[in-house]
Amino acid sequence: MRNPSVRPFQDFSTGAACLNKSFIYNYTCRKNQTHISFPYLSLTSFSCRCSATMAAEEKQMQRFDVEKAASLMKELRNNYNSRKTKSYEWRMSQIQSIANMIEEKEEEIIEAIHKDLSKPPFETFISEISMTKSSCKLALKELKYWMKPEKAKTSLTTYPSSAEIISEPLGVVLVISTWNYPFLLSLDPVIGAIAAGNAVVLKPSEIAPATSSLLAKLLEDYVDNSAVRVVEGAVAETSALLEQKWDKIFYTGSPRVGRIVMAAAAKHLTPVILELGGKSPAVVDSTINLQVTTRRIIAGKWMANNGQACIGVDYIITTKDFAPKLIDSLRNELKEFFGKNPMESKDLSRVVNPFHFARLASLLDEDKVSDKIVYGGQRDEKQLKIAPTILLDVPDDSTIMKEEIFGPLLPIVTVEKIEDSFDVIKSKPKPLAAYFFSDDEQMKKEFVQNISAGGIVFNDTIMHTTVSSLPFGGVGESGMGSYHGKFSFDAFSHKKAVLYRSFNGDSTTRYPPYTAEKQKLLRALFNGNIFGLLLALIGWSRD
Repeated sequence: MRNPSVRPFQDFSTGAACLNKSFIYNYTCRKNQTHISFPYLSLTSFSCRCSATMAAEEKQMQRFDVEKAASLMKELRNNYNSRKTKSYEWRMSQIQSIANMIEEKEEEIIEAIHKDLSKPPFETFISEISMTKSSCKLALKELKYWMKPEKAKTSLTTYPSSAEIISEPLGVVLVISTWNYPFLLSLDPVIGAIAAGNAVVLKPSEIAPATSSLLAKLLEDYVDNSAVRVVEGAVAETSALLEQKWDKIFYTGSPRVGRIVMAAAAKHLTPVILELGGKSPAVVDSTINLQVTTRRIIAGKWMANNGQACIGVDYIITTKDFAPKLIDSLRNELKEFFGKNPMESKDLSRVVNPFHFARLASLLDEDKVSDKIVYGGQRDEKQLKIAPTILLDVPDDSTIMKEEIFGPLLPIVTVEKIEDSFDVIKSKPKPLAAYFFSDDEQMKKEFVQNISAGGIVFNDTIMHTTVSSLPFGGVGESGMGSYHGKFSFDAFSHKKAVLYRSFNGDSTTRYPPYTAEKQKLLRALFNGNIFGLLLALIGWSRD
């Protein structure tokens, strides 16, 4: 999901009472050196300035640098090589411990996420706690089956023989998480990595500091720290981790930082899974149940962390004729869900920090966009709140239609015919998700055939993420690789091919000297021509 752990700027305004503007630092990491600057620092007193300086010096002294990252890697590599993480019992015990942790610390988890995002407790329970519990439950139930070697067919060429595919752990892996679902998107891949038998380092997002701190504390208390570790921090710490040679890197965040992660991994030929994002469209045909459609779009936009979700609806495409009905329905349902003044609703998350508030405000204030608002638009910078906002027919070359919005703004694009929506979607990078609301079966088939996306959902939004038998991942700029359910286990496993042969059945045909008779025999063998093979064996030929 978008907006990653690796960011050049981090807001500390909530934790620095002496500042009257956002406290922002900028890390520049050059091997073992970190330069810290405060471009927008405003201090109310000399003592505050001294405190900030001392805090920066303390941060410098305690910094997790490349040397410490290398030491951590060496320790985990040695522990992994002891083979302890490979046993079924160890994997089960660690996943069970995580399940126990969630059960016992549910209130603390809800509180931490609320501190970071003001996310409603109900939404946190549904989208973070229950889904992480489900991942644990599935892994505990299916792990023995997942670990079982898979029988593979052999060919006449290797007769007599047998073969199997063994799921082998990759080794020591790195999970770089994100802030918008800071609990689920940290632990879900970690559960998969542990299930596959790996040692894991989790780097949670510093943009969700309360959840990051809680994850570090809880995982230290509940799991085996000789094989599962948490590293907190920001750019410098992440950069130090990326200097190491991992056996796989799992990154959730923006395409911009995804490129940085991929470049760092390439130096070591380390495989990556990139869970990114993009502009996920919702196409709305007129052959629908309007109320159900509207409610499900709201669920996939404002009830998904107030639009701060990589699979959230980024924009709607509908026909010019149908747009007024859809907008009216959205207005009515939004009022029912969040009241006449949504800024006072406790059922909406806030924008994560001032940086993203300013980014979203700039999208609305852009020329030729600000006058396209047909609903909402209210803002409260102090509370970091923006009301659910609907815009109609904003220019295609505006920033809001070029970049992933990742917030409570929803543009509606109109077309003459619903089929024209295909060209609109294909004009942009491939999205992480694409939603289509219609009862037209032929249109559904054409949508599947014509639209490339990480996943497609008909007549609903975001619900495909709850189906563990479906892979979740992007394509093109929306990501690479997938996980969820067994796909998480497979993502952190190497599928090792094993062929078993005895010393019987050794044919001289494969060895020199090479003769015409041997060539005929091998040609018949490779072609699967049993009759030709028999002829070659008795010395006859069709030639």
